[in-house]
Amino acid sequence: MGVLNQFDIAGRSAIVTGGASGIGLAYVETLAEAGVRVTLTDVNPDDAAREGERLKGEGFDVRWARLDVSDRAETEAVFAAHDAAYGGLDIAFANAGVGLGPGFWTPAGHRAPDGQIDTFDPALWDRTVAINLTGAYNTIRSSVALMKRNTGENGGRRGGSIVCTASNAGLVTEPIVGIPYMPTKAGVLHMVRALGLELAEFGIRINAIAPGPFVTNIGGGWVKKDPVARAAWDAIVPLGRMAETDQIKPLALLLASDASNYMTGSHVVIDGGMMLGHFG
Repeated sequence: MGVLNQFDIAGRSAIVTGGASGIGLAYVETLAEAGVRVTLTDVNPDDAAREGERLKGEGFDVRWARLDVSDRAETEAVFAAHDAAYGGLDIAFANAGVGLGPGFWTPAGHRAPDGQIDTFDPALWDRTVAINLTGAYNTIRSSVALMKRNTGENGGRRGGSIVCTASNAGLVTEPIVGIPYMPTKAGVLHMVRALGLELAEFGIRINAIAPGPFVTNIGGGWVKKDPVARAAWDAIVPLGRMAETDQIKPLALLLASDASNYMTGSHVVIDGGMMLGHFG
């Protein structure tokens, strides 16, 4: 098989959680443009319908559904509906995530009064864990149940590809990020490592993308709204800029496709060099 042919995923089916904006929407657009039949899910049904209708109007095979990934029964129902519509599942992006609450430092370098371990709202901790970590577990669990049915030539394992959105904040400390975000993303990364081993027997690959500073709606989209904060982030990224979500699309295609058929249990950092330790 030629190198470029290994990126061909046309005709397969996929689910993306948190797919109505930001990085999740970039995943949906990547898959749709590659000829994949996609279920776009999001906790906000109006946003899911808007983006689904747009992509469908552009000629792509996209359906959409409301999904709160912290709700296991709802997750199972959405996956069952995808299975009924498309007859199985080949690719899943466990992307839904939130960054709730302030970190212990403000972007300006001062202590945040509501971001300390003893002042942080415990309800924000519970919700972040429910979405970022339990939600990833629920998504992976439902994906595996469908992917284990996939067989290849002569009855061999064809499996599938699961891609989790983690963060470089799961690998290093980020003091301006709310305290629950870092351990939940670290948990996703370790779950990916553990499941890479467990699922290899079934031909199911699972990998993670660990983005750094991307312009998204996470944390209320404050970077989009605050040009001073945006300039501050641009200044500390070694490549000189925060990333736009389109820049994650080639990596998403790599991990979804057979071009990454010898990768599992791994993570790929895409952060403009932030983890190199350069802070201007």
